Amino acid sequence: MIEARNLEKRYGDFSALDGVSFDCATAECFGVIGHNGAGKTTLLKCLAGLIQPTSGSLVIDGIDVLADPVALKARLGYLSEESRLYETMTVPDYLGFFGELYGLARETVLERQARLLDALGLDHGNKRCGELSKGMKRKVAIARSLIHDPSLLVYDEPTSGLDPMTSRYIADYLAELRARGKTIILSAHNLFQVEALCDHVLILSKGRCAAFGTMDELRNRFGPPKYRVLFSLPAGRAPGVELAAVADGSGYRVEAGSIEEMNEITAAVAEEGGRVERVESHSPTLEEMLVSLGVREALRAGP
Repeated sequence: MIEARNLEKRYGDFSALDGVSFDCATAECFGVIGHNGAGKTTLLKCLAGLIQPTSGSLVIDGIDVLADPVALKARLGYLSEESRLYETMTVPDYLGFFGELYGLARETVLERQARLLDALGLDHGNKRCGELSKGMKRKVAIARSLIHDPSLLVYDEPTSGLDPMTSRYIADYLAELRARGKTIILSAHNLFQVEALCDHVLILSKGRCAAFGTMDELRNRFGPPKYRVLFSLPAGRAPGVELAAVADGSGYRVEAGSIEEMNEITAAVAEEGGRVERVESHSPTLEEMLVSLGVREALRAGP
């Protein structure tokens, strides 16, 4: 679906993108994350044909986007970070207007409009767009991006600033769109949603690809799982120094960095007459990966 090779975007001496390459398959949810200023929005705008890369190649669904960005529009649904709507229009008029821009028949627009509003749970009450809540505006913007039934969706922070219930609703809807065969490029600060939704994740740092892969591949790259052993001891007894445990509720907790260390801890608990209540494993999260990359960048930069 998408083949990006050595994408660069320069503004004078500043490189917003610096040699970014990746592939994205059809019907995949593809996450783009990074610290502020990493180049996420620049990359999304390049993918949407809104800005031209300075160099490199970008082919989407057989279309050379750098040579013919207009050809992509009929297959693309784009959602910017802000829900900029025509605030004096009612919701049906707004969606109808964009349906006409895409050359859709009136009957088709009405059918898709009704289906999208129902799927998004958007009871607009025939209000003008400017009278809607932020969450409702976001849903209208998503409906607008889907009115022409595009195969590729490029969404920049689709749940930004929304309440948890609306955010969860939209995340579930994106998962449903992927299941229907839509390809979704997604940038989000909600890293939990990215982990849950995305098949592959691209981590940008200062315009470069810092890491890329499935969640399992990224977890393996950023470190093995860690383990937490929770245990109890007979009443009145405290753990020995060698366990290095901390109190946790009515019991104790100790961390292990490997299976071997975990086995040593459970053996020590048994020797002290205790009982292992449970063992939890923990793999690096996207948030921890970003923190790790930030620390590495700071160390490279020096004092």
